[in-house]
Amino acid sequence: MSTILLVLGQITSLQLGAAVAKGAYDQVSPLALAGLRLAFAALVLCAVARPRVRAFDARRWRAVVTLGLVLAAMNVAYFGALQRLPIGVAATLELLGPLALAVGLSRRPGQLSAALLALAGVLLLASPGASLAVAGVVLGVLAGVCRAGYVLLNRQVGALFEDWSGLAVALAVGACALTPVAAVADGGAVVAHPSVLGAGFAVAVLSSLIPYTLDTVVLRRVDARTFGVLLSLTPAVGAAVGFVLLDERLTARQLCAIALVVAASAWAVAQSRRRTAGPVRTHLPPAPPEAEGVCPVCGRPAPGEAEQWTLRSRHRTSQGEIEYCATAGGCLVVLLNGEIVKHH
Repeated sequence: MSTILLVLGQITSLQLGAAVAKGAYDQVSPLALAGLRLAFAALVLCAVARPRVRAFDARRWRAVVTLGLVLAAMNVAYFGALQRLPIGVAATLELLGPLALAVGLSRRPGQLSAALLALAGVLLLASPGASLAVAGVVLGVLAGVCRAGYVLLNRQVGALFEDWSGLAVALAVGACALTPVAAVADGGAVVAHPSVLGAGFAVAVLSSLIPYTLDTVVLRRVDARTFGVLLSLTPAVGAAVGFVLLDERLTARQLCAIALVVAASAWAVAQSRRRTAGPVRTHLPPAPPEAEGVCPVCGRPAPGEAEQWTLRSRHRTSQGEIEYCATAGGCLVVLLNGEIVKHH
């Protein structure tokens, strides 16, 4: 499935989850709903992934614990903003974090232009002249900061784990940090309204399980900058869903904003493809003819015809150039400056 379709699925799922959450605020607080969301999501994904935590080294534990704490903070901040602001405004404020990250990581004029174009579209789409609650705006900006950290950390966890174990444990960490606080603060409301458990489960599926797993897949394909720009489709999808389902009419200003965001996202994808095109610059010697059709690292045979190396993504860090590659045997290899640093 294409990267854009995966991102659209993530965005649509989040928008539907936000609508369900907002409908439950007359019964429970955002804190309680955020706790239910993480708890249900952690239970389901841990049951599916069955993470072997005893095999985690210190580096993996640091990554999943940090991601879990950021997830907890992001959920509390976003749901708090959602209680005080319209869904589109809250989503726009949360999006400013990934877009700022995209601008900060842009190193070429084309990359920076795409990020700034998306940022202009998002700001144009925000409702002008609306009377917004200051607390809601502050929480929305805080959610955006957490969202930027989530993008970076989820990409790191996706590189450290070949399955969903890392994300499952991160959700469990976030649930352990948040659920007890939510139970003390608003557990009585949940007991008084058991139907909220159903809403919490729906929000967990729509706002956590589906989008977070799709995020992990996408972040294994593209860098954090491109991902941040692709997320700029969020307000556009929200406006389209509102028009189709709620008969919300779009103004000329909103249509122009959507056009800017879509153009920026397409531009970002094109920039990413041009940047990752070309051979894998590994320092390994060429494979001998008899090794064709197998992984050049471990010798695992390919299930069918396959290229010896297939470059998935390439980006620069403070340590040098990192390449994520697939081999003929179906293995995933991470190279740093041409040297293999991870193979699974």
